[in-house]
Amino acid sequence: MVKMSGLQEGDAPLLSEVEQSRLIVSRTTNSKRKAELGQFFTPAKTARFMAGLFDRQRIVNCRLLDAGAGIGSLSAAFLERWAAGDFDFQRVEVDAFEIDTSLHPYLSQTLDKYGKYLNVLPTIREDDFIHTAADSLSGNFFAETLPQYTHAILNPPYKKIRSDSAHRLALRRVGIETVNLYSAFVALALSLLEDQGQLVAIIPRSFCNGPYYRPFREYMLQRAAIRKMHLFASRNSTFKDDDVLQENLIIMLERGARHDKVTITTSTDDSFSDLETHEYPFDQIVFPEDPDQFIHVPTSPKPTTVGSGSLKCTLEEIDVQVSTGPVVDFRLKTYLRDIPEEDSVPLLYPGHFNGWTVHWPKPELKKPNAIRRTPNTEKWLYPNGFYCVVRRFSSKEERRRVVASVVRPDDFPDTEKLGFENHLNVFHQNKHGLPETLAYGLVVFLNSTAVDETLRCFNGHTQVNATDLRRITYPSRAKLIALGEWAICNRRELSQTLIDEQLENLEHDG
Repeated sequence: MVKMSGLQEGDAPLLSEVEQSRLIVSRTTNSKRKAELGQFFTPAKTARFMAGLFDRQRIVNCRLLDAGAGIGSLSAAFLERWAAGDFDFQRVEVDAFEIDTSLHPYLSQTLDKYGKYLNVLPTIREDDFIHTAADSLSGNFFAETLPQYTHAILNPPYKKIRSDSAHRLALRRVGIETVNLYSAFVALALSLLEDQGQLVAIIPRSFCNGPYYRPFREYMLQRAAIRKMHLFASRNSTFKDDDVLQENLIIMLERGARHDKVTITTSTDDSFSDLETHEYPFDQIVFPEDPDQFIHVPTSPKPTTVGSGSLKCTLEEIDVQVSTGPVVDFRLKTYLRDIPEEDSVPLLYPGHFNGWTVHWPKPELKKPNAIRRTPNTEKWLYPNGFYCVVRRFSSKEERRRVVASVVRPDDFPDTEKLGFENHLNVFHQNKHGLPETLAYGLVVFLNSTAVDETLRCFNGHTQVNATDLRRITYPSRAKLIALGEWAICNRRELSQTLIDEQLENLEHDG
């Protein structure tokens, strides 16, 4: 066991010094410069938590990769853990990539401090990590061959990669197709690990779902097993010193390992004071039959009803479609009216809905209440009828991610057409209304806790898009109609508990 001379086990005085440097650099670095590099420095508490996720392994010489090293907070946390006796290494070789040379004095100072007490061999590289790693992996004759690392710890930059950029071309050379620097860094670092090598990274949750990150998910899951994930309940706590509003998670991957159980931890913020830990089989994280390989992050050990038992119908199977509201207001501005006029029809925004019901017109909304019906707007309008609508946007702090409401034709007497604004998702049948009982059945189902939890598991942002609503499975059409009949009879007394109990009963009825 290696210990720092003169230090008490468990103390982290050097990491505290690094944290003071981080705060100074973070405050003095121009925000435009941070945005250009996608650069956000890791706070000490988060760095220490990340370093703690590595398993203890019997390795003599550790080769640590820190790509996008900044001032060295993550390397410091890793070395601090070694100093405390949690690793049995005899030596640690640190490869720290940092393209911003203005940070090198801080990074060098960090690593040199540990070199006074430990057998650390640091190398600071100002090379572009993507080009250097891609050249090494592709066997470029003139490129330096990077080692196979035993460990990688990353807080990679967050920035989109243009499809025609040099970075995109370099990544394609080694079989990596992705749209952001953070996923590119993780994919390359994973490829540079030796078998059973471990990687810990803090990255946006956006890679868990959506078509753009599907190639990255496939690349990652073909080469490594997810061992651990940590989710922060608060979006703005992880990099609060940099005013970052981003839902982040921490992931630990093991190269060449078999997919097995996954440990999920959650905390409100980076104090980790309310840490909760649960374990799940891998097939509850990535569903075996899912061709997109969406990554679910359960936040409760209780399994949700959606996707289980008899609630496995697609929207196509129940002959229902869901679309984004077709009226994009700024494109049809000349046709919008603040109050209804003789040649106009109702235009519905999310603000017109309160719970299950519509409140229209609503002059205080500060949104148009109507749209002129003309040959130019006709194609954007739906016939008056029963519809189920779900608003597309919510805040992270709201109790529910999914809020469904009913549109009834008698809310708009003497009206032939309706306009649905783009911030609503609309359930319909071939752009016509639904049977009343089916519309109510969908609203009950979508307002259930099970659906809300399911959406949160694979939806890492606060939007609920039509694509998300197509991905979940539903009760059969007959069961939805039965659910709607129940709701119509009891709608004055419906509570969240009653809705959830009724859905459970529906599931157990087979």
